[in-house]
Amino acid sequence: MIAIVEILSALFLLMGVFLFLVSAFGIIRLPDVYTRNHAVSKSSTLGILFILIGTLLFFFHQHGHFDFRIVLAIIFIFMTSPVAGHLINRSAYHSGVKMWDQSVQDDLKKRR
Repeated sequence: MIAIVEILSALFLLMGVFLFLVSAFGIIRLPDVYTRNHAVSKSSTLGILFILIGTLLFFFHQHGHFDFRIVLAIIFIFMTSPVAGHLINRSAYHSGVKMWDQSVQDDLKKRR
């Protein structure tokens, strides 16, 4: 019989896969580097967090031990991935990568 924890784990895994799919569509469909990077950094961060939470629940239920390495990975990815996305966008802007021609606002132009 399938336990509730296994169903919850599967739901977390499916949500993570869905967010990775959203990231892939964001890379394909969005017009410039900045919006593509924004879509990928946000949704893939949440996607990997959901997958790691689902993995943690599944293995805790199956084997009865709590794997602290997965918790450390969740904390590390949650703290570093958005910062890395922000820094990639900043470096692209400062190296002269053009924004989409229909962009409405350029917040960094005032600071140059």
